[in-house]
Amino acid sequence: MLENALFLGLLIGACFGLGVAVLALRLRARDTQDTAPDADPMMEKITETVEQMARAQSELTGRLDGMAAAQETARGELTRTLTEQLTTVSKTVADNLKDTGERTTRTLGDLGQRLSLIDKAQQEITALSGQVVELQQILDNKQARGAFGEAQLADIVRDGLPETAYAFQHTLSNGRRADCLIRLPNPPGPVVVDSKFPLEAYQRWRGAESDEAARAALAALRTDTQKHATDIAERYIIPGETADAALMFLPSESVFSELHSRLPDLVEKCRAMRVYPVSPNTMALTLNTVRAIMRDVKMREQAGLIQNEVRVLMEDVSRLNDRIGKLRTHFGQAEKDIELIETSGRKITSRGERITGVELEDKTEDGQKNELNLPDPSDG
Repeated sequence: MLENALFLGLLIGACFGLGVAVLALRLRARDTQDTAPDADPMMEKITETVEQMARAQSELTGRLDGMAAAQETARGELTRTLTEQLTTVSKTVADNLKDTGERTTRTLGDLGQRLSLIDKAQQEITALSGQVVELQQILDNKQARGAFGEAQLADIVRDGLPETAYAFQHTLSNGRRADCLIRLPNPPGPVVVDSKFPLEAYQRWRGAESDEAARAALAALRTDTQKHATDIAERYIIPGETADAALMFLPSESVFSELHSRLPDLVEKCRAMRVYPVSPNTMALTLNTVRAIMRDVKMREQAGLIQNEVRVLMEDVSRLNDRIGKLRTHFGQAEKDIELIETSGRKITSRGERITGVELEDKTEDGQKNELNLPDPSDG
């Protein structure tokens, strides 16, 4: 648009210079006419040239006016187009700003929610860290560690068996108190579960910095576990009172796993003493088996009750058959009596019909009174 304006200015300047030049030629021609009368042809030529230049100037002026009008129209069209485009761009920018603002608001809201979740998770992690510290303090104390194992055993047993199927801190006939007694029917009989937690040797083995220290810790773990198994076998397996086997509950899955992977011979020795190590997971599976055994025993008891009820029912059916036979005999006798009664009724009916059919006469031919000719009652 700036180039068009410059071009239009140049054209106007050229027209103005051309007009000035024509005016100067006319003045010069007039002066020449005044000074040189013999120069008519020259003046005519100059006049003609000037007139041509004037016509060209007029045409150029008209063209310039047309160009100015076209330029004005183009400028108006350009202004309108620029206005429409500016309006469209403004609306687009406003819409984009609105969408961006909404997305930003939603993003900030989601971010706030996530930050609140992160804060909550951080609080839970802090609380969990405190619980881990408390658990570590519990596990460092031997008595507290034993109480922890007994509590874990109690939770597993309560979740897996009905209340009538177990007893905690049950005192046996030898005066020993078992952590848990599972009441299984004979055989095999009540099974004792005792909680043991050989954690100190296990922790030394886990934290050993040399092979020698690891071997020493593993030997200590073997010794402690074997002593626990021996104590359980001597204290909690009583012939005639308990089952011929007992369970050694290890509250840690890690300790249980390391015993089976590192000391399989020790596990076999425990089994030879009829003491079976169990972890929380294997204890839950063992309780599933115990429930199945109890269910089978109860089904057998119920089957015995059912068989007894069926036997009583069969006796009742036998008595019912006897009574039906007696009733059938009564019905047979009653049927015979009914037949005799029907026979007597038929005879009575027959005699009545014969009596009804007899003709009565006042006298006979000899003047004697005629008597009724009745049938003999002995005729049946």
